[in-house]
Amino acid sequence: MTTDPSMIEYYAARAREYDRVYEKPERQSELKILRTFLENTFRNERVCEVACGTGYWTQYVAKTATSIWATDRTEATLEMAQTRKLGEHVRFDCQDAFNLPLPPQPCTAGLAAFIWSHISKPDISRFLSSLHNALKPDSIVVCMDNVYVEGSSTPISRTDSIGNTYQIRQLEDGSKHEVTKNFPTESELLTAVEGISTDATVQCYKYYWTLTYRTSLSD
Repeated sequence: MTTDPSMIEYYAARAREYDRVYEKPERQSELKILRTFLENTFRNERVCEVACGTGYWTQYVAKTATSIWATDRTEATLEMAQTRKLGEHVRFDCQDAFNLPLPPQPCTAGLAAFIWSHISKPDISRFLSSLHNALKPDSIVVCMDNVYVEGSSTPISRTDSIGNTYQIRQLEDGSKHEVTKNFPTESELLTAVEGISTDATVQCYKYYWTLTYRTSLSD
């Protein structure tokens, strides 16, 4: 998912329990909205998905997309994703989101679900550049992630000198991991894609946000 070795280690260790984050009762209505949104947005598109993890979101996009190139940096989560058996139009591939190669076929859409919050703020532009390089001009892109909600979200453990925030996550095996977990504002999201996108919109729910836009046309 990322070049940060500590995050790769964390997600490898968390693979078997990752999807439980989607079982919180208070979040079910919004998760249903997001699933329907993705199915409608990516209908008949050739999708490049970064940080697909266990394929939780891939399984919904696969219902309507023409094809999906689903990438992740962590082998353990990709192994779980493969067990979903989503069809021949879905290809899982171990790739670094910051250094994506050219896709096996031209992609017309991009999905980045729940990776934005784990990227250090100075690296967002590099991440978006990598994703856009894998897409055709005027492709639709959806990024989505968490809103911080007191009592539902894991508390913030610290903030560094450049504004990144962190959480301490404890896994079932008792191990504790510090992870980057940023919660961008609507203004920060729109600023991040300014000049490299068109039709950018942000939708904020109680627990989640989505950023939707089209990549700029080539010069």
